[in-house]
Amino acid sequence: MSKKHFLNSLLFCIKVLRSKNVIAYPTESMFGLGCDPNSKEATIKLLNLKKRNIEKGLILVASNFNQIKMYINENVLSKEQKKKIFSFWPGPFTFLLPASSKAPFWITGKFNTIAVRISAHISIIKLCNTFGNAIVSTSANVTNMAPSITSEQVFEYFGRDFPLLHGEIGIEKNPSKIINIINGRLIRYA
Repeated sequence: MSKKHFLNSLLFCIKVLRSKNVIAYPTESMFGLGCDPNSKEATIKLLNLKKRNIEKGLILVASNFNQIKMYINENVLSKEQKKKIFSFWPGPFTFLLPASSKAPFWITGKFNTIAVRISAHISIIKLCNTFGNAIVSTSANVTNMAPSITSEQVFEYFGRDFPLLHGEIGIEKNPSKIINIINGRLIRYA
């Protein structure tokens, strides 16, 4: 794939995100669906595509901590907890952190925590940096169906015209591990 092809798809995906719509993009282990987490309209579209309940909450992915800072309540995290988080980031680790009052309920679901990941995947870094914010990250599939490992699978689920950031998925074999920083429990693991 050429740099020009990637750049064209990146610019198109940014336009789609800014128009309160949903895109698919490569992550560390599969294709993900994403949208602007600050847009209830976009998030509802994503939940409807996946047939996912709003109460479950969603993960946010970012290229740096500043992009997720507004969504978390940093004041209740200890220095040790912050040190642990940053020892895993950037990377394929999602942390459940205390949600700030600015974290929208359509992202947190029924929880008082928010799931966030700082990615080392180049496509996600470029996507978030160009968009200027974190984006929603959930597997590109219908709930309880197999996740999309190829762009063809994305198109099978959501149609040939579905907005897609062209790129390669990473080398991880499983979705990101999810760690609850408050109690240290591993929620999802390989």
